[in-house]
Amino acid sequence: MTVLSTERLVLRDWTDDPADLARLYDIYSRTEITRWLAASGLPLTDPAQAVDRLQIWRDRHADHGGRYGTWAMEVRDSGVVAGTLILKPLPGADGETPTDDIEIGWHLHPDAWGHGYATEAARAVLAREFATGTPRVYAVVSPGNGPSMAVCRRLGMTHVGRRTDWYAGEELETFVLAAPA
Repeated sequence: MTVLSTERLVLRDWTDDPADLARLYDIYSRTEITRWLAASGLPLTDPAQAVDRLQIWRDRHADHGGRYGTWAMEVRDSGVVAGTLILKPLPGADGETPTDDIEIGWHLHPDAWGHGYATEAARAVLAREFATGTPRVYAVVSPGNGPSMAVCRRLGMTHVGRRTDWYAGEELETFVLAAPA
């Protein structure tokens, strides 16, 4: 199901199609990606784990009516999934209970780095989310993840320092973007 389209991308649900599962595994088995993520069970070590990861995402967003999700960023011209775009309530200090704070995030395959896909997809999702009345959206980034911090800055997000409010108290660089006035 298509969630949003941009000039170069289609944001859609990840599926259990073999090509999607293979790409999901390829992305989330890479330590150059997973070292920045707070999620348990990563990196994936067996392709069969892609099915489990997809189910975790489906369960997480089952009650969100499509507003929040963990979506595939598919490059329109090639049909290749560049990575994942996430919009969801941030988990509280216990690491699980959703808060009222909304997070945007992205995880791209290395072959998709440097093309502006994360910025393009995030801009579209942020515009849609702000249209619902959400006053602000956060991005939380592991210290040292310069490329993700650069995306935050390109989106116009303001760095507000390191915070430990979410993800079981993990210290994360925190960026915020307020809804347009």
